[in-house]
Amino acid sequence: MSGEAGISGTTTPRTRPSPAVVLELLKPVTWFPPMFAFACGVVASGASLAERWPLAMLGVLLAGPLVCGMSQAVNDWFDRHVDAVNEPHRPIPSGRMPGRWGLYVAIGWTCVSLVVGALLGPWGFGATVLACILAWIYSAPPLRLKRSGIWGPLACGLSYESLPWITGAAVLSGMAPDPRVVAVAVLYGLAAHGIMTINDFKSIEGDRRFGLRSLPVMLGPERAALAACWIMAVPQMLVVALLLAWGHPIAAGIVTVVLALQGLSMRKWLTDPRGLAPWYNGAGVTLFVTGMMTCSVALAP
Repeated sequence: MSGEAGISGTTTPRTRPSPAVVLELLKPVTWFPPMFAFACGVVASGASLAERWPLAMLGVLLAGPLVCGMSQAVNDWFDRHVDAVNEPHRPIPSGRMPGRWGLYVAIGWTCVSLVVGALLGPWGFGATVLACILAWIYSAPPLRLKRSGIWGPLACGLSYESLPWITGAAVLSGMAPDPRVVAVAVLYGLAAHGIMTINDFKSIEGDRRFGLRSLPVMLGPERAALAACWIMAVPQMLVVALLLAWGHPIAAGIVTVVLALQGLSMRKWLTDPRGLAPWYNGAGVTLFVTGMMTCSVALAP
């Protein structure tokens, strides 16, 4: 409900959102990828958690509920007109997040993220600053990277996968991460471009109406799905080649198997790109992150 019943039985408009609505705005379902990526960085660092586990837990909190939650609030505020068409049940277009509260939450969560990022030292704070900048330029004008089906998913993929992975490795080791870890993290971030494109299949009508040139809008569902599959697969093929070159045949074999299983899932998804996009988000992404952790274990000193 967007209001509360008064004594006379009339409904008075809400002046502030409930905690449950604020949590909904922050979209907890989206927190897992960056939290998992940070955990991959922790594993890849090879650092002992006996004394550094508070730092690791703080980093996971920062990557998910704080930075990712902040990015969702920023996106929902600047997408409120698009969501009125695509997802009218969301907190802002439904009226459950009244006035400019969506913007206030986005700004407040940005500030909290920066404060917590500072607790993780220079590597953690620098990464938090970069993540906040990417979140705002992705959604807010004048840049609004999400208007592009190329730059928008790329910014998301690098922010959700590469940046927290590299940050986790740097924060836990206290130094610049192994270049091999950086290379693999960047490749998985590039592959995540395809995963981010999957999310655009649910909003084709609204995106087209408001001038957002996502890949499904530009190419059509079938061609966009095929492009997303190749974008996800090619970087993982390069990861396999690198693992073999670095002397990790077992890890390369595991990544090859999970990539082959992704291929089978992709084949099914391509039969109905719009209808099966949510299904692939579950099946394919689970295999994708399995490969990420396999690489982290293999590259740990």
